[in-house]
Amino acid sequence: MLPVYICEDHDALRADLKDFLQKLILMEGYDMEVALSSGHPEEILRAAEHRRARGIYFLDVELTGESMDGFTLGQKLRKLDSRGFLVYVTAFRDLAFETFRYHLEALDYIVKDEAAPDPFTPYGGRNETMYDGIRRSLAVITERMQKEQGEEREFFTVKVMDVVKHIPVDEIMFFETTGRTHRIALHGRCDRMDFIGSMRKLEEALGSRFLRVHRAYLVNTEQILELDLKHREIRMQNGETCFFSRNAKGELLNRV
Repeated sequence: MLPVYICEDHDALRADLKDFLQKLILMEGYDMEVALSSGHPEEILRAAEHRRARGIYFLDVELTGESMDGFTLGQKLRKLDSRGFLVYVTAFRDLAFETFRYHLEALDYIVKDEAAPDPFTPYGGRNETMYDGIRRSLAVITERMQKEQGEEREFFTVKVMDVVKHIPVDEIMFFETTGRTHRIALHGRCDRMDFIGSMRKLEEALGSRFLRVHRAYLVNTEQILELDLKHREIRMQNGETCFFSRNAKGELLNRV
């Protein structure tokens, strides 16, 4: 699920943008969620650094009273998330060329409706042009993601009973030994299945994105949400948890 971040210093417009995006995501069934809406660029940076996932960023250019403007924020986000989608929503039409000068590779530059006496008119009113731009941006992002997944997505093939299944590798949270001889449990984003296999062979076949964190667990490090160092527990993106050994702590910290 792609996290969506909003950085806008005008409180009313920020709330309106968040509400519009949440409803649009729900209506269109996009695999996205509004992760943070804030007027402070430092909060956006901290959230993006903590999550370490490809994201969508709706940024205002002029952030009054803040330590950086939207272009500087975009530069810092690019360092954290080189494949993320930057979308500028601003009243400054003449500054669009700055996205190229800063080498930001912005997806879009949406200008707030200058014709409206109140540029912060709620969606459905005089600022419909701006919201059309946002609709267009999310549609383009979804199309690009679908194309990338079709071209590059890896699948793990496993036989369960008499059925051969192909599971996207990026939807696998971790593998777990079940206590039954040669039986492995695959924990996916939304489901779980048992099959006959070997942890050692899985580790060899799946490559560097998976880490053997415990005798009983092989974890997809790209799906780790957070580490509980005190209890040696890993929380995955889908909310499931598993444990890691003392010996795995150092490598986990390097990967996450």
